[in-house]
Amino acid sequence: MKRNKSYYENVNCERNWVLIDAKDQVLGRLATTISDIVRGKNKPTYTPSINMGDFVVVINSDSVAVTGSKESEKTYYRHSGFPGGLTETSLGEQRAKDSRKIILNAVKGMLPKGRLGRTLLTKVKVYTDSNHPHEAQLNTKEKN
Repeated sequence: MKRNKSYYENVNCERNWVLIDAKDQVLGRLATTISDIVRGKNKPTYTPSINMGDFVVVINSDSVAVTGSKESEKTYYRHSGFPGGLTETSLGEQRAKDSRKIILNAVKGMLPKGRLGRTLLTKVKVYTDSNHPHEAQLNTKEKN
């Protein structure tokens, strides 16, 4: 009896670097675009269980837009593990502290949970302004 074996032709696919400008883009729609590129869903050889996506560099995270009254009502929760250790932070407070975490948190929620999702999140580089150290890699694509 012959067994069927899984065959993945695209395990060693080419990885590109994509530059995305977050200025005045809505947070959720931006995070969807980033997560699709990082997972490789924009490629015709997409396979859900394989890390085959591109690297993403996001600039101008300070000026990402949110709709409605999310600036004051959206809340991020963190717990230290001790009794009474719950910390709440609004989106406006988080933007003042570190606006990169707003985008990273939104993208993290759209990636698969587990080892693959943690690996994919390392391929996202977010910067608060237009200066970034990845100039040499960005010779392939640019998205606005």
